[in-house]
Amino acid sequence: MSEAKLSVRDQLLTHRNRLSPAALVAAAERIAEQALQLPEVRRAATLAAYVSIGSEPGTGLLLDALADAGKRVLLPCLLPDNDLDWAPYTGDLRRARFGLLEPTGEPLGPAAVATADVVLVPGLAVDRTGLRLGRGGGSYDRALARVPVGTFTCVLLHDGEVREQVPAEPHDRRVSAALTPSGGVLRFS
Repeated sequence: MSEAKLSVRDQLLTHRNRLSPAALVAAAERIAEQALQLPEVRRAATLAAYVSIGSEPGTGLLLDALADAGKRVLLPCLLPDNDLDWAPYTGDLRRARFGLLEPTGEPLGPAAVATADVVLVPGLAVDRTGLRLGRGGGSYDRALARVPVGTFTCVLLHDGEVREQVPAEPHDRRVSAALTPSGGVLRFS
């Protein structure tokens, strides 16, 4: 892992950890509201998403709203090699490694992400070309590599996490959009 990535990650995580609980709740509400209005999300039958933890942009409201709307929601299950399996969200979650929350549904395999019409991923930042900076495990880069070209892929971020440039390595994957609480959706070509 490059020193540049470590430095940027430290800065972003420090900023996130300073957000108040009220700010985190407000951001989660705004992200859910905006995501549900996206045409790609409204049209989607199946979405792959994630369960936020800590100071990540909150997804709890969004996941429940998608399920209530009759959408099939796939959530990740972290495998021992840090790859991601996927299981349907049934409204119940269980504790997993590293403090993660995972769905209780039957795992469908790592390739299940390719069946999603929309893929919502976590990240720490994104640049103006759609290059996403994650936490460093490579889990979502592997998952995004399985997603068919043309699928709407969107990173959910806090305000201020869209940057001119992020440090990159050859395995890093781009997303087609970023969604922030105040900035709405930013689409990349």
